[in-house]
Amino acid sequence: MKKILTSALLITILSALTLTVGAENYPYRSDVLWVTVPNHANWLYETGEQAQVEVQFYRYGMPCDVEVSYAIATDLLAPDQQGTVRLKNGRATIRMGTASKPCFRDLQLTAQVDGTTYKHHVKVGFSVDKIRPWSQQPKDFEQYWQQAKDEAARYPLKYTSEPYLPYCDDKVDCRLVKIDLDSRHHALYGYLMIPRGARPGSCPVVLTPPGAGVKSIKNAYERAYFQHEGVIRLVTEIHGLDPRLSNETFSDLSHAFGNYLEMGLESPDTYYMRHVYLGLVKCIDLLTSLPEWDGRNVATLGGSQGGALSLVAAALDPRVTLCVANHPALSDMGAASKDGVTHGYPHFRRELLTPAAVRTLSYYDVCSFAPFIKAKTYMTWGYNDNTCPPTTSYAVWNLLQCEKESLITPINEHWTSDATNRQQLDWLLHHFTPAGR
Repeated sequence: MKKILTSALLITILSALTLTVGAENYPYRSDVLWVTVPNHANWLYETGEQAQVEVQFYRYGMPCDVEVSYAIATDLLAPDQQGTVRLKNGRATIRMGTASKPCFRDLQLTAQVDGTTYKHHVKVGFSVDKIRPWSQQPKDFEQYWQQAKDEAARYPLKYTSEPYLPYCDDKVDCRLVKIDLDSRHHALYGYLMIPRGARPGSCPVVLTPPGAGVKSIKNAYERAYFQHEGVIRLVTEIHGLDPRLSNETFSDLSHAFGNYLEMGLESPDTYYMRHVYLGLVKCIDLLTSLPEWDGRNVATLGGSQGGALSLVAAALDPRVTLCVANHPALSDMGAASKDGVTHGYPHFRRELLTPAAVRTLSYYDVCSFAPFIKAKTYMTWGYNDNTCPPTTSYAVWNLLQCEKESLITPINEHWTSDATNRQQLDWLLHHFTPAGR
């Protein structure tokens, strides 16, 4: 196993406006600068070790001697410690203490300056390699999904394809495809991007499932460098909605749809994501039917819900040879039914999690799929993520039994940089099996 740890960025800029929402922790043109420096450079400790964080606060680049309120909590749980500290020359050290079991602890900071509230937080981990999910894999998990795949395979691959000129250029031929998934009229749309002039048998293929939400396929062309490097890519949605619909229509559909991740929780057979998971295999059927496919390399790549679906596809389909997943959602979901346990996106409301619902989720949890992944896997996650918390990313990571690598970016919240995105293509290009092997 190879693990890559980035140099932790220790400077975090917060907006001059009161922070209430937002995943980006580098807003544009800020008057205020927080600097948080854990006394372990990698932000990691063993249980029993004492963590402390030096906090610095600047306004217009000058140290600001403000009073900072702080709260300390286990990842996504209610605070169990609170206090205040007065900065001197813009600095103070806060002792976070330790943890008695593997977890992440979150130091949450608040300062008031001239009537404006500024917030920041930083998470540190304890014995993270020992983190395990609360959710348990069902005893018949493997048999359940094998039967489901066998049933889905009886429905032949059927799809329509038409040119999508806005994403076509002298290097890329883009087609809008609609893939029929089953006899119950489930379908999904995708943009299929093929390097123009590609020879038969010359191209690896990459499936890119979407992040969460009822929305158009976002930024399908933003990683055109895949096609420019000779890679075929299929970027999909999962709801069977034509991506050419207007933004207003998608907004209306999203409100009418509700939270699809809550639909059908009474049984694994009725859960909304069943046709989505099986649809991933249909997408791979399409990609491997293309004459340009090189016959060897099949990759999945995505972030958040897309990261979860990339891992699920790798577990369900042995044709997948490489998997890239950023901060995977749908991980340790059932833990939301238990007090005092960190749980993963979509952070279900407690009243939904009946025993039957918790059982259903165990068949769809990424933690249940992780041990079955054989493809080489590359995962990226940040510690400050409150959407897909680092606790659940480690729960997945620690269950992987395949060859694996990680790029850990502690400062990151729920995002990856352009440089990280490009690095993932470079990782794929390095690991694609060349012709003749």
